[in-house]
Amino acid sequence: MAIILGIESSCDDTSAAVICDGVICSNVVAGQAVHEQYGGVVPELASRAHQQNIIPVVHQALKQAGVTKEDLSAVAFTRGPGLLGSLLVGTSFAKGFSTALDIPLIDVNHLKAHVLAHFIKEDADDMDQPKFPFLCLLVSGGNSQIIRVDSHSKMEIVGQTIDDAAGEAFDKCAKVMGLPYPGGPVVDKLAKLGDGDKFKFSKPRIAGYDYSFSGLKTSFLYFLRDELMNDTGFIEKNKEDLCASLQKTIVDILMDKLRLAAKDLQINEIAVAGGVSANSGLRASFEDHAQKYGWNIHIPKFAYTTDNAAMVAITGYYKYLEQDFCDKSVTPYARTSI
Repeated sequence: MAIILGIESSCDDTSAAVICDGVICSNVVAGQAVHEQYGGVVPELASRAHQQNIIPVVHQALKQAGVTKEDLSAVAFTRGPGLLGSLLVGTSFAKGFSTALDIPLIDVNHLKAHVLAHFIKEDADDMDQPKFPFLCLLVSGGNSQIIRVDSHSKMEIVGQTIDDAAGEAFDKCAKVMGLPYPGGPVVDKLAKLGDGDKFKFSKPRIAGYDYSFSGLKTSFLYFLRDELMNDTGFIEKNKEDLCASLQKTIVDILMDKLRLAAKDLQINEIAVAGGVSANSGLRASFEDHAQKYGWNIHIPKFAYTTDNAAMVAITGYYKYLEQDFCDKSVTPYARTSI
């Protein structure tokens, strides 16, 4: 049996998980509320919190899984992309842990881990995984990509944002409206009470399968500026409709390019991953497209949408099967691609 400990510390969540032969045994996440008062993640505070959280989180993950550290086959950790200070905490801990136990060390690409979260099994009989090849829409605060996945290790980006990510658009537009951080979940909650067709915002005209969200942010900002000149209470009076219209616009932009890629590449096995995959509007649109276009869709459980160690552990599991290990000299990287 292959028992993999996964460690995730790319941003502000410290997480550890245990995967046993592809089946999830535990997935523990410690968040950091300290960033809320700053309206965004403060890197220095994040790395300090990781140092405090990582040992208790790993201990709890092993305890919940019912295994000891001596049972582990390998340690997988997020090498990047992410905040360098945060990544250094997870990387250093993983190196020390694997050295002390004399077990293999496995470095994991954070973006690939989001995609492979779809292969986490709840039990040995769980067979609800995507079939190769499939397209995965990876959407988060830092990424908006369409990825062609041919195997657990072979992936290719066919389209990506040329400026801002979808999650960033959600958060920054929410901030303009005076909503708390992180803005994406708040917009989603308010959007359920509003009319998505009430307001129209600009959509980019970008060739191919690439995305752009900077124009939408500017359009939204100028729209509010003009309306507030006429009515200082405009945002408060129209908050639900603004959120619904913003969410509909972002989802439409995402789905238009994904639909084009699926048609051109003749792939109907479609998945979504990343933090924005928790958005109810995006999930509903996936269900709608499955009905209209015959897509076989894969939507992750909420626990696997945001940063978590289960996706790191499952990626580590498949690399373990291929004996794809790294040595102790590896260093984390803040930026990289699939």
